[in-house]
Amino acid sequence: MSYRLTSLAVLATVLVAAPLGARDNPGPAIPSVEDAPIAYLLDASSGQVLFERDIDRRFMPASITKVMTTFLAFEWMEEGRLFPQQVFGIRPETFRQWSRKGSTMFLPADARVTVDDLLHGVTTVSANDGAVVLAEGAAGSVEDWVAAMNAKAREIGMADSRFGNPNGWMDEGRTFVTARDLGTLAQAMVTRHPSKYRHFVGAREFEYNGITQSNHDPISGVVRGADGIKTGFTNQAGFGFLGSAQRDGRRLVMVVGGSPGARARARASRSLIEWGYETFDNRTLFVPDERVASARVQGGGASEVGLTTLRGIRVSVPKGREPQISLSVRYEGPLRAPIAKGEHVAELLVTVTGMPSYRVPLVAREEVLEATVIQRVFNAFRSWLT
Repeated sequence: MSYRLTSLAVLATVLVAAPLGARDNPGPAIPSVEDAPIAYLLDASSGQVLFERDIDRRFMPASITKVMTTFLAFEWMEEGRLFPQQVFGIRPETFRQWSRKGSTMFLPADARVTVDDLLHGVTTVSANDGAVVLAEGAAGSVEDWVAAMNAKAREIGMADSRFGNPNGWMDEGRTFVTARDLGTLAQAMVTRHPSKYRHFVGAREFEYNGITQSNHDPISGVVRGADGIKTGFTNQAGFGFLGSAQRDGRRLVMVVGGSPGARARARASRSLIEWGYETFDNRTLFVPDERVASARVQGGGASEVGLTTLRGIRVSVPKGREPQISLSVRYEGPLRAPIAKGEHVAELLVTVTGMPSYRVPLVAREEVLEATVIQRVFNAFRSWLT
């Protein structure tokens, strides 16, 4: 098959020489490399990278690992393999190993606890004991749960991360991630499971077994629209944070890694996400189900198929400017019939001058069935004429 590249119309542009994000009045700023050796800001509404610093460097996530455990639980709930009101007990050996070890939800030795409580314990108070009980109850063993975590990570495109346990406890380097992969994980969580995300993530405190504990999230309740996601700290990993906020329908995801202390992490996290909202405007290029382009089809009842995206296409641009926005559709074609409506068949490459390019999946806007005998004859005749 040949590789097709179709250019689309672009917005009229005026290129500005000022550096990206420059402002006349000082305001929120990109955090210093001392506060955030690893820093990443992603527009989850578009998939566009707004800032990156060493985002492919591997580091130990500590309790940020629990975001993968949470996401896997969301996926299994969606598949009917796990239910919020399902009740699990705690194994004696699990209680001995994890009782009061690091951050916990203080599960007693005779605990009978719901999945809903376990997940709130994991997301709000970083419960090491809750993560292990959830893993054992849902998958039968920690080993099987971790295998499912890694399989799910590969499925969503976390290409350079690996998990060795469900809670991020130190494991001699078997668990590692990159900021890019954590952004992929957060984007998958908030886009695939928005209602579960709202229910389980971002609570300011959690009460279980008569004990109330606070969430140590540095942006929720401080940054407007912030609603999570997870801090992490061990002596080996340092201080990290995977966070998110939503304003006016636009969601940003941020990662800070390797901060030297909790205050530096909080300062870097708040500054980076406020900088993103302060520096960029978000524009809609295509609304959901709007026809973006078309692709040629071989062997079908139609010679082409419309391309669209289920969530629409948005783009972030520096405020006060009109940078060049280039769009191109890429697919291996012609596509072969049959093609199902909603099938992922192409990608839209979006390039904004001065910013990294990003890709948006495109799906078939309508079904294309295989051509009938008469349609094949007609198509062959039409091809001969052209």
